[in-house]
Amino acid sequence: MFSTFAIVITLLLLMFFAYRGYSVLILAPIMATLAVLLSGDFLSSIPAYTDVFMGALSGFLLKFFPIFLLGALFGRLMADSGAATAIADTVVRKLGASKAILAVILVCAILTYGGVSLFVVAFAIYPIAKDLFKAADIPKRLIPAAIALGSFTFTMTALPGTPAIQNAIPIPYYNTNVFAAPILGIIGGTIMFMLGWWWLQSRANKASLAGEGYGQHDDEDVGIGGIDAKKTVTNDSSNVSVSDPASHSAQTNVAQSNLASTSEARNTHQTSFTVAMIPIVLVIALNALLTYAICPSMDFAGIQTQFPELNVAGSLGLWSIIISLVVACLVLILLRLKHWTNLQKTINRGTYDSMLPIFNTASEVGYGAVIASLAGFLIIRDSILNLSPNNPLISEAVAMTTLAGITGSSSGGLSIALSTLGEDYLRMAVAAGIDPELMHRVAVMAAGGLDTLPHSGAVITLLAICGLSHKQSYLNIAMVTMVIPLTAVVSVIVLGTLFGSF
Repeated sequence: MFSTFAIVITLLLLMFFAYRGYSVLILAPIMATLAVLLSGDFLSSIPAYTDVFMGALSGFLLKFFPIFLLGALFGRLMADSGAATAIADTVVRKLGASKAILAVILVCAILTYGGVSLFVVAFAIYPIAKDLFKAADIPKRLIPAAIALGSFTFTMTALPGTPAIQNAIPIPYYNTNVFAAPILGIIGGTIMFMLGWWWLQSRANKASLAGEGYGQHDDEDVGIGGIDAKKTVTNDSSNVSVSDPASHSAQTNVAQSNLASTSEARNTHQTSFTVAMIPIVLVIALNALLTYAICPSMDFAGIQTQFPELNVAGSLGLWSIIISLVVACLVLILLRLKHWTNLQKTINRGTYDSMLPIFNTASEVGYGAVIASLAGFLIIRDSILNLSPNNPLISEAVAMTTLAGITGSSSGGLSIALSTLGEDYLRMAVAAGIDPELMHRVAVMAAGGLDTLPHSGAVITLLAICGLSHKQSYLNIAMVTMVIPLTAVVSVIVLGTLFGSF
């Protein structure tokens, strides 16, 4: 009983202090140790940290470090090359101010689906979105929701092939790939996109009828890149390829770095839309080619003999993403070889951008491993697994979205849930005749449900970039990033239960 109480208390404290701006990198081990102490097992507190916590942390790094690193580097290259801005400018020019909301959603979707960090996108797109919304006289308070819909939702969790870290995390647990349950993913993504667009457009129409326009906003009152330098703003430690800062100054530096990078891209680089799209298309196309053509035709018996403990089936999906991102980065560098302002600086910045997110997410995994080692976790685990014993899709969705909500991070919630319950869910899926690909897609989509509660670093940072408050914009953010995505999850679960994975 005390152990279960300790787990609940530390989860709540983790959520509270994350909202207050403290880094998960230090919060996770503290809360893990506190959970052990509150459970009454004082002697185990140190080994729980050195062996259990650090063991799980290092295991996560072993699996996912290359994807975090390459994703951050690719995002930085896209921003500093001017490719992100070129894509944005072209889409906006084609659609015009009359379709401002749709233009912002599509630009963000294209970039994030291609592998660009959602925060690189937010920093790059906000100035364009601001001008578009002002020209169309659409309330500025809808900008964060439009950016969030295109960046945080269907391109990260639903669309097959997305290189987002959320879509990669289930691979080694379910022996799947990023294209898992492709048609169901497209259906879920379409629901998110269409309903989200409809919601935002209906809000804009309602505001227009009420005589509400863009509004009066003094953008100069907002600090660097929309962030007040006097305030702490935290990033989602897992979704982003920027960083999850450990201090006020760290956040300010990140903001300055991103704003400077965006400014350089917009002012000094001329990149055509065609050239800008090549690396994005390459990431998805090469990944698909490796997944469906090259890897299935290869014989990995020699590798299995050389590395007997290697799970080849669970690694192929990760290898495909890594190769695709490496090739895309190299191609982007070569395409702009004579036009880089400072290629060394860009590469170094992209590398540094990956460090805190990967270590923060790994720390959350370490916390989850310690929690799973406590006696009280058995009660929680059994309660979750027995929510719907005949259909593990339901209990899986509840577990993923709940932990994502608590941590304020979709990948953090995924990592904790799968590291502690992944084997159970795979066993239940096999017993129930459910395709692991369907388990993969539901897990990823569900994790993208409650991850944008008010304490989420992604939400806090996005609002700060736009110079708006929770009061002004959070309702619309919640609708397009929580209510509608969870509706899509329910739809996919129903379809998957009735017709299986497809």
